[in-house]
Formats: sequence, C-alpha cells, structure tokens
Amino acid sequence: MNTIPHIIAGKNAPGEGGTPVFNPATGEQTALVAGGGTSEIEAAVRAAQAALPGWATTAPARRARVMYDMRRLLEARKEDLARAISAEHGKTHSDALGEVARGQEVVEFACGIAHLLKGSYSADVSSDVDCWDMRQPLGVVAGITPFNFPVMVPLWMIPMALACGNAFILKPSERDPSAPNLLHDLWREAGLPEGVLNLVHGGKPAVDAILDHPGIAAVSFVGSTPIAQYVYGRGCAAGKRVQALGGAKNHLVVMPDADLDQAADALMGAGYGSAGERCMAVSVAVPVGAKTADALVARLKPRVQALKIGPSTDAAAEMGPLVTAAHRDKVSSYIDAGQSAGAELVVDGRGLTLQGYEKGFWLGGTLLDRVTSSMSVYKDEIFGPVLSVVRSETYEDAVGLINANPFANGTALFTRDGDAARDFANRIQVGMVGINVPIPVPVGTHSFGGWKSSIFGSHGVYGPEGVHFYTRLKTVTSRWPTGVRSGAQFHFAER
Repeated sequence: MNTIPHIIAGKNAPGEGGTPVFNPATGEQTALVAGGGTSEIEAAVRAAQAALPGWATTAPARRARVMYDMRRLLEARKEDLARAISAEHGKTHSDALGEVARGQEVVEFACGIAHLLKGSYSADVSSDVDCWDMRQPLGVVAGITPFNFPVMVPLWMIPMALACGNAFILKPSERDPSAPNLLHDLWREAGLPEGVLNLVHGGKPAVDAILDHPGIAAVSFVGSTPIAQYVYGRGCAAGKRVQALGGAKNHLVVMPDADLDQAADALMGAGYGSAGERCMAVSVAVPVGAKTADALVARLKPRVQALKIGPSTDAAAEMGPLVTAAHRDKVSSYIDAGQSAGAELVVDGRGLTLQGYEKGFWLGGTLLDRVTSSMSVYKDEIFGPVLSVVRSETYEDAVGLINANPFANGTALFTRDGDAARDFANRIQVGMVGINVPIPVPVGTHSFGGWKSSIFGSHGVYGPEGVHFYTRLKTVTSRWPTGVRSGAQFHFAER
C-alpha cells in the first residue's frame, strides 16, 4: 500500500510506523501516512536552519517572484489539488475548488511583500538624529493545520511566512495528507529553494516536538479550542510566539424584516456546505419573533430534505461524507442528545446510506428547532451538518445570546434595517461579522481571527496581521559625527 512520506530538505523521508488514510465516500483505506516525532522534527529544523540564511537575505522582490509563480501554479493545478482534497476529506469538488481559490488569495497578497515590509523614517527627531524602523524575519517557524482545509489553511500561513523571509515546517493533519504533499511540490516548482519549506506528518509526538524545539521561533495553529489552548500554553512556555485559532459556534440572526428566502438560502450554504466541517460554518440560526421562526423553519425543512448528498465524483452533489466513521458517530450522538433534551427534530440525517457507497461515512443534513442554550447541541462545537434553531423573542435577546457564548469566531445578521445592522456590528462581541453575508471570512487583503475562546494569541492570520506575526520590529536611532564633509577641499590638477 502507498505510504505518504515526510518531505525534508526537498527529499522524501520515511517515518516510523504509519496512520491509515481513508476515502470517506467508500470507507476504504487508500494509503498510510508516515509517522513523525522528535527525530523527524529535528531533521526538519536542521534543514530549515541550513536554508534560512540564504532565503532571509534574498531581496523581498525576488521572494515575491516565487509567490507570483506559485499563484500561477495554483491556478494551473487547481483541479489536481481539488481532487486530492476530495479523495481524503470527502468534500464536493466545487467546495474543494473554492478552498484552493481562498488559499490563492493569500498568495496574491504575499506577492506585494516588498511594499508590505516597508518601514517608516523620521528625520531630525533631535539635532542631527534620525529614526527608522524595519521588520525582519523570525527565523524557523512552524504551522500545525487541521483536516478540514488541507490546502487553504496551510496557504493562510506558508505564503506570509516565506514572503517575510522565514523558513517553514508544516505539520498537516494525518487524515488528508496527500494535498499538503502536492502543495509542497508546487512550492518547489515555483522556485523555492530546498529546505526552506519542510513537511512532517504525525500526531501528538510531532506537535509536542514542534512546541518544545528551541530552534523554532513561532508556531501557527488551527484546530479545536482545547488543543489551541494546549498549543498556546506549551508553545509560550517554551518562549515561542504563538497564534492558535480554536473552535466556534457561529450564529446567524434573522430579523423580522429580512428576506426570508435569502436567509434560508444563506443558511443552507453556511450550515451544510463542506458537511459543516469548518470553523466558520453557521450552526445556529436565531430568528427573532415567533412568526419569523415559523416561516424560516418552513422554508428550511424542504431544502434540507432535498439536499443532494454524494461523492465528489458526482457533479450534482451538494454535500459529501464526513471525514471519518468516528466523527460521523460523534455528530450523530449530538443529534441523539439534542432530541433527548427536548429539541424538535425537523429533519433527521442519521442512518443515511448510498447505493454503491454503503461503507462511506455518510450523515444527512439535520435540522433541530426549539433548541435552548442549555443543550449540548448548542453549547458544543459539533463540526457537522447540524443546524440548530434557537428562537429569540427580541433583537436584544439575540445579541445577549451571542455575547454570552464563549466562542466568538463569526456571526451574521440578516436585515433590511441599516440602524440594526450598524448597532449589531458595533456591539456584538465577535471577531468577524457579516451583514447579509452568512460566512464573513475576510478576503486575503484583510486578516482572519475570532475573539474569546476562538483564538489564543494577539495576532490573526494572513493579511497585515500575518506580516506582523511572522516578523519582528527593529527600530534604529542614528546620529553621525561630523566627518570628512566638514572643511573638505578638493583640488583638480591642471594638465
């Protein structure tokens, strides 16, 4: 069986043991991914340290040329990347293509690194004294990325780190490792020198080795909140700069004046796209008023029932399987718990099977109404195709519900009223806000980051925040004594 290797100093490297990789649509094992730990991380750090001086001193404009070439290759190879994503994650081909496109935005932003690294200069801050600042790379940095976006999330980190002059070690999820390996190959084809980017697979031993290694200056992480908190605490204790993005419970408030058909369409894409396996998925709909709630549920029910579910090879599929059988069963248990706690099961996605794909990790779209804030189906991040409707009597109640939640990644308000929209944007205690936009993921020229238990660390990812995270500020204050200019005389000999 095919074994997916580490890539260190530009060469494939075997590892100890291996973890099975599955096709979620069929349930069949397709490969083994190499295991990694302390020795593999040590080798990757040595390779990165050897490549770092040459890359860090490469002119930013020349580093940008690699970004331009990578952008071109992502466009040329997007179909290959999307197929690799779908084969091991399970998301539909269109969702996978969208993932590649969002990652490509960050590469495009990194193409402007020569401008982004410009410092400021102040002349004559005192008598004959000038002051200026510059941003310099940190050194060797690492990223630990999740299964749900095996291309996009690495592309949130790698372009910014490399463009700023750092060397990078990627530890992707072992559930869908083929797409990250292909991504590494594209960076090499774009002209990145060997050793500047290294890739080590593995589980907790590899993560701990990254967090503990004194040669790694900074760590970026995306995953669940408990692991994000662990990564942040252990990494900071080792003296590293850490940004750790955690879980979410994203609400979409529907006001009585909203276009309910538009809101229902938005909830379908935001709640069930990518099978709900994304940290910006909307998992809670909050209609304001009983009439709004009844009308919204009436619109959602037939849409959820009609969801076209299938493998990525089915061009008509709107939703694929979940990533593993264990995760499918975990999501199903939340549906059980919600029903037992008194939620109204409007559409039940449990027990779904597809002809020819009976062993796949399938779960249909599920809709729960009359969910309360005390239920586990509301409190926990489910990470699956389960949309909970929490009815709210007033707008103020909806705002209070969201602000009381410990997660604060994204939220949205659907309304025609500008006053409500302005008030919501200003008062809501959430890092990313959409107004009639269900998934407010910032474009590559801005930065991604939640609040509260959805992030640990003071920097968001990509955009301007990415430049600040992957560089450190140096300020120079300078005065020159009087030199040869004073009293200098020049004589020209006559011919």
